[in-house]
Amino acid sequence: MKKDWNARLIEISRTDREIWQTGRVFAGIDEAGRGPLCGPVAAACVVMPSDPLLLYVDDSKKLTEKRREALYDQIMETAVYARVELAPPEEIDRDNILRATKRAMADAAKDAPCDLFLVDAVSSLNVRGEVRGIVHGDALCYSIAAASILAKVTRDRLMRELDSLYPQYGFAKNKGYGTAEHIAALKAYGPCPVHRRSFIGHFVTV
Repeated sequence: MKKDWNARLIEISRTDREIWQTGRVFAGIDEAGRGPLCGPVAAACVVMPSDPLLLYVDDSKKLTEKRREALYDQIMETAVYARVELAPPEEIDRDNILRATKRAMADAAKDAPCDLFLVDAVSSLNVRGEVRGIVHGDALCYSIAAASILAKVTRDRLMRELDSLYPQYGFAKNKGYGTAEHIAALKAYGPCPVHRRSFIGHFVTV
């Protein structure tokens, strides 16, 4: 059955529209890459206007790569504010994944022209203003979904670049996640500089 994207847009923007109607400016924040064995976490903050609403905006994981890439450009052209920050593997290993992710989120948001931040599944951040954590926010909130797209496209592009440096691990295909092929390559070649040492101890000696 073909998806009704107009109906989906009305559904996913419900929370946003309720806030827009109060006249308050707010941002959506999300991340990509907390689970992989290598590479950075990408955190995005975006302030979207109430008009126009961009068709096809949804949880980035539910979209094709081609659609995400197209939406990335549309979001960047439309957004009042958009910024992506990275938490590199060495920070993740030093501070743990949650702290590194929160730091990147806060840095992405630090110049946003608002004092309300809707965040996917995170309820506290070091930002100037109110933080509202929304579980599964990337599927329930238009602004968070837009942030999820910026974060995922940014990280996927970086993983494709890393694939050219370390082709044996298949980063262009697996994006750093622990697929069987990736783990086999990790065991055969050992870790490369962008592997998260705190994530790979189950598979190799680090």
